[in-house]
Amino acid sequence: MAAVQQKIKESTGDKLFLTTIYILLSLVVIAVIYPLIFIISSSISSPAAVTSGRVWLWPVDISFKGFKVLLNTPEIITGYGNSIFYTAAGTFISVVLTIMIAYPLSRRGFFGRNTLMMIITFTMIFSGGLIPTYMVVKELHLIDTRWALLIPNAIWVWQVIIARSFFQSSIPEELLEASEIDGCSDMRFVWSVVIPLSKPIIAVLVLMYAVGQWNAYFDALIYLKSANLFPLQLVLRSIIIQNNSAGTMDAMKMVERQQLAELLKYALIVIATLPVLVIYPFVQRYFVQGMLVGSVKG
Repeated sequence: MAAVQQKIKESTGDKLFLTTIYILLSLVVIAVIYPLIFIISSSISSPAAVTSGRVWLWPVDISFKGFKVLLNTPEIITGYGNSIFYTAAGTFISVVLTIMIAYPLSRRGFFGRNTLMMIITFTMIFSGGLIPTYMVVKELHLIDTRWALLIPNAIWVWQVIIARSFFQSSIPEELLEASEIDGCSDMRFVWSVVIPLSKPIIAVLVLMYAVGQWNAYFDALIYLKSANLFPLQLVLRSIIIQNNSAGTMDAMKMVERQQLAELLKYALIVIATLPVLVIYPFVQRYFVQGMLVGSVKG
């Protein structure tokens, strides 16, 4: 039997198949890794090297001028603090609300769950639009407040569908029936049983909501007026626009400013994506488990 397996492993067809797979995976890895290396290299290269196109893989004339300019900008620190708050608070609110709506929809005994799920899914295709949403936010007196970035988009339909599927496949009805026999309330069951068994999907929800909240800037652009409330993404956008506006300066200063603006783009990308890159390895295991919800089980 071992000889047969060894012969199958060493067959020409298997070798060709594995070689093709390795080549394709290598190309995918290169396609993912190269942009990251290029951005990091460009962010620590000199402005002249970046604008002249001499940076293609490794840093050229290493310089941290872009990071120095950004870290010496008070708005960056304020924006970082605001984004951390929006991300933490927004993720907490979104995950709690998503679980609160997804778990009841996963129970067969919940009356009208299919109708409610159809209404929720309908919003993925049709929405009220920007102007009606703005009017609702204005009527609720949320304009130019932190709540404008936390409440209007607190629940994403796709996340509700993923969480509902997880609860249906991972939390059996028999477990709920057993808890009811023991006199356990619904809230106690959710807190003591559902939440501990739902770590994979909670990690998925946290990562999705956190990344979306961290990268969001459009809602801030629409609803916020005070600069001290701006998230990091909006502050970075303002810095790029300011450095791209040449005004009436002479040619030499114009060139220097354009070079600095180009360098700042890469430094801004590194600063904006660093928190996500740092957090992801710690939740990657749960993220993969949660994304496999609904897969075929052996």
